[in-house]
Amino acid sequence: MEPTMRGQRWLARASLASAAAAVLVLGVFAGVKTFALLGVGLAGLAITAAAVWWILSRRGLPRILAVLLAITAPVWVLVQYTQARLTWVVLLSAGLWILAAGAGRAALARRKAPDPMPERPATAFRHPVLIMNPRSGGGKVDRFALRERAAAAGAEVVLLEGGGEIDVAALARKCAAEGADLLGVAGGDGTQALVADVAAALDLPFLVIPAGTRNHFALDLGLDRDDPSTALDALSDGVELRVDLGRAGGRPFVNNVSFGAYAEVVQSPAYRDDKTRTTLQLLPDLLVGHKGARLSARAGEHDFTDPQALLVSNNPYGANDIAGLGRRTRLDGGVLGCVGIRVTSGAQAAGLLRGGSAAGLTWVTATAVAVDADQEEIPVGIDGEAVRLPTPVHCEVRPGVLRVVVPRLRPGLYRERPRLDWRLLLRLGLTSAT
Repeated sequence: MEPTMRGQRWLARASLASAAAAVLVLGVFAGVKTFALLGVGLAGLAITAAAVWWILSRRGLPRILAVLLAITAPVWVLVQYTQARLTWVVLLSAGLWILAAGAGRAALARRKAPDPMPERPATAFRHPVLIMNPRSGGGKVDRFALRERAAAAGAEVVLLEGGGEIDVAALARKCAAEGADLLGVAGGDGTQALVADVAAALDLPFLVIPAGTRNHFALDLGLDRDDPSTALDALSDGVELRVDLGRAGGRPFVNNVSFGAYAEVVQSPAYRDDKTRTTLQLLPDLLVGHKGARLSARAGEHDFTDPQALLVSNNPYGANDIAGLGRRTRLDGGVLGCVGIRVTSGAQAAGLLRGGSAAGLTWVTATAVAVDADQEEIPVGIDGEAVRLPTPVHCEVRPGVLRVVVPRLRPGLYRERPRLDWRLLLRLGLTSAT
């Protein structure tokens, strides 16, 4: 038997043994109290989730009471376990379940490892031009000496300086017309998308330098966001990836386009000064007060009716977390991800703990998404930038149009964790070697 298969089998056996031990610990030390303990834990979790919903959807005294409930529910669970003198039993069993889940996912990850995005060696560049925003990310261009390091690597640097708005796309086209054979950006995702659109149109390689605040595009390319200067290694030891670009209402995006509650919030003039206060102030009207545009959408053959929030992404996000907004395994799938959320009660909010199978959460993929509303113009967040677009807003994916150059060695390559499949683990763990 191959070493890889042998490792999978032993990890599966470790997972099954840990799960059995977790149940055995509860059965031996808690006895008939096991079911009561499970009920208390699940009830506390559901109450906390519902309380969070009430915090977001209410104001004044109801919100204060919901905050108290969100704090009290976990405390109540701990008190119940302590009074039963079984806290250590619960903690031990929980630890064994965590071990079982970790070993199980490791076994399945070895079995179901997805193919990475194809890459090819990058060509040598004679005249790379990098556009840098010195204000982006709190001044990362200066903090990491990106201008000096890029110049030392043979690149021309163009800084976005001066007052007023700068037409970044026009600047990128000018650089290309003057002989640039690579375009790059040190800035946020919104600026990345504008220059990426120009690079794709001219079939020029594109370099991403994560000098913004979040840089989710760079994250999903495997780049080191903690040290954006490492992205410059691509100029001397790089590989080229063919990735997709999104377009919404004629505007390019590399990550996602948001509609509904979040898009309404970021439109507020007060949002940039105090994000938390502004969000808490506006969300109740958006979630239960029916304020804002009423949305509808069609993604492929699926219809969304009156979602409170809708997110369209350049390739789908992983489905193993509650929001589905963690990471994208690939950026070359040629499809859009579309996630719609509609939650109208605390019970539905608690149901979101089930993840992708929750009643208030809808996941689909499509090559095109059309978003309409009962208003002629709606707020939209494109890669985090607040804009207003006329309805309907048509979103599309442009497969493989962008030639992204990245370092050959990059630390953040992502592989989505597989869902726990206990039947498959049983087959792996109990099947004898041949």
